Amino acid sequence: MRMRAAALWISFIAAHAVVAWLGWVLPNQPMGDVVLVYEPWSTAAVSGGAVMGITAVWVYPQLALVPMLLARLLAVPLVPLLGLDQAYLIGWAMLVTLCDLLGFAVLVGRARVRRRRAAGWFWTAGLVLLGPIALYRLDAITVPIAIVGGLWLARRPAVGAALLTAGAWIKIWPGAIALAAIAAGRRSLRIAVTAAAVSAALIVVFFLLGADQELFGFLTTQNDRGLQIEAVAATPFLWMASAGAATIDYSIHILTFQIGAPGVEIIASCLTPLMLIAVAAIVALGVWRARQGAPWQRLLPPLALALVTALIVTNKVGSPQFQTWLIAPAILWIVFDRARAHIAAALVLMLCALAFAVYPLTYDGLLHAHVLPIALITLRNVLLILLLVIAVRAAWRVRPTRVARSAQLTRSR
Repeated sequence: MRMRAAALWISFIAAHAVVAWLGWVLPNQPMGDVVLVYEPWSTAAVSGGAVMGITAVWVYPQLALVPMLLARLLAVPLVPLLGLDQAYLIGWAMLVTLCDLLGFAVLVGRARVRRRRAAGWFWTAGLVLLGPIALYRLDAITVPIAIVGGLWLARRPAVGAALLTAGAWIKIWPGAIALAAIAAGRRSLRIAVTAAAVSAALIVVFFLLGADQELFGFLTTQNDRGLQIEAVAATPFLWMASAGAATIDYSIHILTFQIGAPGVEIIASCLTPLMLIAVAAIVALGVWRARQGAPWQRLLPPLALALVTALIVTNKVGSPQFQTWLIAPAILWIVFDRARAHIAAALVLMLCALAFAVYPLTYDGLLHAHVLPIALITLRNVLLILLLVIAVRAAWRVRPTRVARSAQLTRSR
């Protein structure tokens, strides 16, 4: 048992070392957001400039600034030796690795439980297959938070809900796991009240710090966003671009590449309502299955995966780091219901590999509408839709327990 635990922990740590190194040697600036965006934002906050989300409207929720500041703190001792940029990159990698190690400790511990060991190996494989994007993006901070929060929903629902809510105030997606837990029916009121209380407390703190119109800027700033080239809905336009019938343009305002083509604005404007409809439908499915007596631990993982995948499939943005979101609900599925998690887990790993193949390996070709990267991202987007279908189908097919079925018969009489 000690050898198994040691092998798993060593592999997980080695995966971080490899991924961190790849960020320095691969093309297309896989560490670009960290040094070009996170570091200047953190510098501005500590030097009397704009505090993003507080004194300036931001694309992220306010707590996103916290890991950026923590990375800067870790970088301080290295600045005289390496300079601010390189020191900040190392500080960021150290912060993400530390967060992952804490999450890994909660997940596998001494690796005594087989399904938790399997989940640990899955996480390790996902890191390597996704490459540096798994480390050098803000989303990486939220993965261990979502994993620990999701696991603690079983025995510490209030703490788990608080963690997931805090994660949602860094990047929105961990809130989907909390929403799935509410729909799945076990201790729903406690989870909902905790999430509302944590959010209310944070809003009060942000308001006292000076935020007013900036409080929900991360929602309103998305309305004017165009269709990013990696979004699922952008797939046909990429093929049009390869034929010269569409363009790939850079948005200085959003700092991303978007599609330029007739009708693309209409598609982009429809995606947010479509997202809301998809989320509402999946939540309704979860509530229905829960009321039918579906066991909570079998219903939660596919429901959470369906919600998270829906957020990606219906998004105007399709950034490669979104694949990190899938790791957390897949791990919950392996831990809570391993026998039925194999297909979804395999698809998530394939999606990680395809995301890596597109960014950073062939991203320059994608920007020039070359066929190979477009084919790779098309396959990735098709598999995302397939994963959504599989997760929804799995949630639909969760059968009520005998006890719940008997209770339903009793009530009907």
